[in-house]
Amino acid sequence: MNQLSNNSNYDLEERTAKFAEGIIDFVRTVGPDSVNKRIIEQLVGAAGSVGANYCEATEAESKKDFIHKVGIVKKELKESKHWLRLLAKSNSERKEEIKRFWKEAHELLLIFSKISRSSRGKE
Repeated sequence: MNQLSNNSNYDLEERTAKFAEGIIDFVRTVGPDSVNKRIIEQLVGAAGSVGANYCEATEAESKKDFIHKVGIVKKELKESKHWLRLLAKSNSERKEEIKRFWKEAHELLLIFSKISRSSRGKE
């Protein structure tokens, strides 16, 4: 996973894209056995959906729509964490590398949870 500069830590569109790109680059190095294949497909889908739904949230038509889209971002992050956990289980020799992605997903989840709480508080 590429290291993010301090400025891009605050650019969530870029950060979520880098998260998905890092996942894509990493899973291309994982052996494509029958277990990994299914996990990788689910993980790439969930990780890619994080940024896509954030982009939709930034173009929301209302506050309610924004809150809904951010909620989807949170769900996709939780799903990404789940698939990363399973990928670590099926590839224990790569656990430390996978842990970095899990940590980034967790940090993003905390950020989007705060955004969600702040947005709801202003209703």
